Amino acid sequence: MGARKNRRGVNSMKIKKRTYLSSGLLAALCVVLFLTAARPAQEREMKQEQDQKAIRLIPSLEGSDLFHSYCAPCHGINGKGAGPVAPALKPRVPDLTSIAKRNGGLFPMNRVERTIAGDDFVMAHGTREMPIWGPVFHQIEEDRDYGNIRLRNLAKYIETMQEK
Repeated sequence: MGARKNRRGVNSMKIKKRTYLSSGLLAALCVVLFLTAARPAQEREMKQEQDQKAIRLIPSLEGSDLFHSYCAPCHGINGKGAGPVAPALKPRVPDLTSIAKRNGGLFPMNRVERTIAGDDFVMAHGTREMPIWGPVFHQIEEDRDYGNIRLRNLAKYIETMQEK
């Protein structure tokens, strides 16, 4: 009889160990699933940061040159939103030639600059597909930051594109 009690005690301990092991494995699985679910958002943010760092500045500070290098792939040469990359984007690329018309006939220079720089984000529009050019434009070159000059020149160029 003593042997039976011992076996029951041993079996009971084995069951407890299995229960603890199963609980631990289940907890580890939950952690892995949680981290996996959070990973795509982090990866998108990291990829965008890497893409921003990989973009090199063109030597020109002229608005038209900046537009053709950074904006035309999506917005098109004429700014109407039909650039070669536009079909691949989920939200429709905005027509930049009608900004003033949509704003009561006035071109919102500061708002356009903030949008280009990535300072203005409209939450209702969902995720931001447009690259944030502020960090790219503000790269230090020859011990100077020409970022604000680039932003202003680009916004002025877009202003010249407005339909009358």
